[in-house]
Amino acid sequence: MRLERLIEEAHRHISVHGSWDKTAQKARGLVLVQHDTLSSFETTLYEPVLCLILQGRKQASIGEHTFSFGPGECLLVSHDQPVASRVTKAPYLSLVLAVDASTIRKLYDEVESVTDGEPARAVITHRADAGLIDALHRYLALASTPVDAKVLGPLVLKEIHYRLLTAPFGGMLRRLIRHDSSASAIARAIGHIRDDLRAPIAIPELARRVGMSASAFHKHFKDITSTTPLQYQKELRLLEARQLLQQGGVSVTRVALDVGYESTSQFSREYARLFGRPPSRDAESAAL
Repeated sequence: MRLERLIEEAHRHISVHGSWDKTAQKARGLVLVQHDTLSSFETTLYEPVLCLILQGRKQASIGEHTFSFGPGECLLVSHDQPVASRVTKAPYLSLVLAVDASTIRKLYDEVESVTDGEPARAVITHRADAGLIDALHRYLALASTPVDAKVLGPLVLKEIHYRLLTAPFGGMLRRLIRHDSSASAIARAIGHIRDDLRAPIAIPELARRVGMSASAFHKHFKDITSTTPLQYQKELRLLEARQLLQQGGVSVTRVALDVGYESTSQFSREYARLFGRPPSRDAESAAL
């Protein structure tokens, strides 16, 4: 019943702005995503986020793992993660909420004693419970009343983060807020990689910067992100390259060099392998 109420609230917001196949900003950190048709796999960078399916169905692939989830189920991502996803059942409607690390950390003392009910993973799907759905419904409803949203929004947003942190599938978030945990160390390593995508990765140096041995760093990085540091950097480089190409006004060779590739042919092969089309096609589309 609570999910139906949330769906009605989402459609009420959409009806105000008309029907579209894009993303609509609704409240601080919250968007509604609607698609009328099925889609092919598209790789994008997911920053820490909660995605709750309201209608339709979606499939997401991270490394060797593939998730399929539908109405009432959510995808929780705790670390910046390249994700290939597609809509497998339409019409599709989802609610997407950015997960705020600072809000999570402020709740540390209150949930420190919570034990993990399931294996902690950086990307996990789970059925949303009634309390989480109700809090999301109230947060979306506040978007219609600016004064209420300003005063009550931060309180409801804190409640949502609390419910995620204490949920059975919130294990990785609970590890992430401990500065001495492997989850926190890998998050810092990801930050270093993102800060300078062009720089070659030196595993021993990166491991030292986050307080790990090289072997432990490699193992924990793979456990959390489902990929290696080198593969992770490559996907981030290619995602950055696609964004630059889609902006237009720059050549494929220039973009390849800008994101750290020395060989344009290697860049083109790996770009086509990840996105299913050569970089020249995205460059040509941007020029139209």
